[in-house]
Amino acid sequence: MDKIISEIPDACTWNIVQAVHKGWSKDKKYYIKAIDGRELLLRLADISQFDKKKWEFESVEKFDHIDCLMSRPIDFGICNNGQSVYSLFTWVEGEDANQVIPTLSAKEQYRLGVRAGEILREMHEIPSENNPIPWSETYNLKINKYISNYKACGIHLKGADTIINYVESKRYLLENRLESIQHGDYHVGNMIVTKDVELGIIDFNRLSYGDPWEEFNRITWDASLSGLFASGRINGYFNNDVPDQFFRVMALYITSNQLSSIHWAIPFGQEDVDIMLARAGDVLDWYDEFQTYVPSWYVPNYSE
Repeated sequence: MDKIISEIPDACTWNIVQAVHKGWSKDKKYYIKAIDGRELLLRLADISQFDKKKWEFESVEKFDHIDCLMSRPIDFGICNNGQSVYSLFTWVEGEDANQVIPTLSAKEQYRLGVRAGEILREMHEIPSENNPIPWSETYNLKINKYISNYKACGIHLKGADTIINYVESKRYLLENRLESIQHGDYHVGNMIVTKDVELGIIDFNRLSYGDPWEEFNRITWDASLSGLFASGRINGYFNNDVPDQFFRVMALYITSNQLSSIHWAIPFGQEDVDIMLARAGDVLDWYDEFQTYVPSWYVPNYSE
């Protein structure tokens, strides 16, 4: 390990370098503690990922205006004798949100959800780079791929026909959608809770540009953990003035994402496939097999 990181500036001052095995990223991640007490996150990727990682690093710098706890960029460059690209961030200390949130009071679950929505809204203030291809065209191609991959994967998803028919009938909702920067994987699995019960945001390695409302396609992870947290996230994002159209668009993104998740999970093994199948079943229940476009867990006005 010393040889791999020796070219990184100040690496000689790191007295603790521990591998971090959480998450789905292909990056190699390390917890770093320097002699002066600083705690850092080091991400290493193959040099072939240089341009992508440089863009990610520079994009995270655009979040400087957001006053919240999150991984902040420190340094970027090449190491390991030109074979690896490194990204260095501040370390966010806390416990995994998906472990902490269920242990909190209903009031605290909702409050943290509101905070998650507020932070996401601020991220989305950063507009998309000029994209000559309309979002509707981009996402309709994704839908085509999701449906094709599902049909070819050989795994049966209960209610798949209902999901596919719903997605096909709602493609028109993609027209004239605006685009912004996206976290790319915004849910409780990429959040932490501090000892003071404040929310932190981590893992920006799936940054992209697109419809900001697409970021709610993974709110299924939040809702399965806490309907109040998920509701707070929506209400906080819209400052308690949620447009009806949002729920229609969110339902489209959630359902199309369920189709993609089955094919995506296959390389990770049967356990993950089963998790995704169960989650798709939850979605069908939440939407009463799409007799409604507002999920059953949503609470519009929370009060103790």
